[in-house]
Amino acid sequence: MKPLESLLKVFVQLHPEDAARAFETLDSEERHWLFKSLPSRIALALLQRISPHAGAEIVAQLEPAQAAKLLGRLPPRVASSVLHQVDPSNREALITALPQDVSRGLLALAQYAPETAGGMMEPRVVSLAADITVQEAISAIRQAPREALHYLYVTRRDGTLDGVINMRDLLLAKPRDPIAPIVRREVTRVPDVMSSSEVVDLMGQKRFLALPVVDFEGRLIGVVKQADALASSQAAAFENLQKIVGAGADERALSPVSMVVKSRLPWLFVNLVTAFMAAAVIGVFEGTIAKVAALAVLLPVVAGQGGNTGSQSLAVVMRGLALRELVPGSRKQLIYKELFGGLINGVAVAVVTAIAVFAWRMAAGDSVLAGSGLSLVIAMAMVVNMAAAAISGAVIPLILQKLGRDPAQSAAIFLTTVTDIVGFAAFLGFASLFMSWIV
Repeated sequence: MKPLESLLKVFVQLHPEDAARAFETLDSEERHWLFKSLPSRIALALLQRISPHAGAEIVAQLEPAQAAKLLGRLPPRVASSVLHQVDPSNREALITALPQDVSRGLLALAQYAPETAGGMMEPRVVSLAADITVQEAISAIRQAPREALHYLYVTRRDGTLDGVINMRDLLLAKPRDPIAPIVRREVTRVPDVMSSSEVVDLMGQKRFLALPVVDFEGRLIGVVKQADALASSQAAAFENLQKIVGAGADERALSPVSMVVKSRLPWLFVNLVTAFMAAAVIGVFEGTIAKVAALAVLLPVVAGQGGNTGSQSLAVVMRGLALRELVPGSRKQLIYKELFGGLINGVAVAVVTAIAVFAWRMAAGDSVLAGSGLSLVIAMAMVVNMAAAAISGAVIPLILQKLGRDPAQSAAIFLTTVTDIVGFAAFLGFASLFMSWIV
């Protein structure tokens, strides 16, 4: 076993990112065995790169003293993310075992939700007092830890953010001059409760490397770094993509099978129920289908076009919600836009579909009346289904948001249900009405 352990240690040491991805594919016992066999320095590097969920599982299996030692050496934001995933009963023991200064910082971070500026900020930040001289400011910068230096923020004695200093202005000023005259007080800041999506948007507009985070009283409590904001934005985008189709937000490409089953199976059962609902609609028109076999052939065409139309609408609306393009009062305009867009596209697709169906039935030897009747039926069903799908793609995420749920939460499953049921009902319903033409 010794050569294998040595090989694993070298792999983690030389390729920590790849090792983290491979580590998450192991089951719980294998993770625990491997983690315990690693030197603390390498284990720490691995713990920084794996997902908070996997990190919490590891921490929960360690002795509180050993786990606290590791958490204390992690960057505070990473440690806070791991603690968020730890069971509350174990979390208290871990925080108690931490040094007081570390636990105080983690507790301050733990009060923020992960999707807020406070939850994604780096609390280690160096600031300069507003009443010191240029020479004292330069001396303080030289003594500060490099990882805590972002911009040269200036604070008053009570900790409130006063402004920022340009490094060029500081170096060109006379050593004995106070820094107050060169402080730029118009500095962009974000409140600690601002949502992470708003922080990402603001950082994209300002193109800063970091944004200062202040509390309710204006005290500087941390910074959000550009790399962290970008990582948060990417993670949120992929989580929404997974949730739209009913996969778990925490699932990764190489996650264990247990997580795959736990996150996907409930929504697969929901999808199964909705599939039976669509099948029940077909069952109502079983006699109609028995008279004209061509109806069964064309059913997927109607449902498929509705599904594609709804997916297009859903994607655009989800983008609008994510980027806050939908201002108050614009939702009615959005629904009308999708309705008319769906109707116009439906008419265009319906004409082409009707021509194709008519040609097909003529080639099959049907009469002109029968071919025309079937073409008319599928054309009308196509217009109805595509218009309904466009509206559903817009309305479903808006309803989920109104109910306080994530707009992305399995929206595609609900959308597929609507398009299938409306498509089948419209197509077979029109076929029943015009049966005398079709047969």
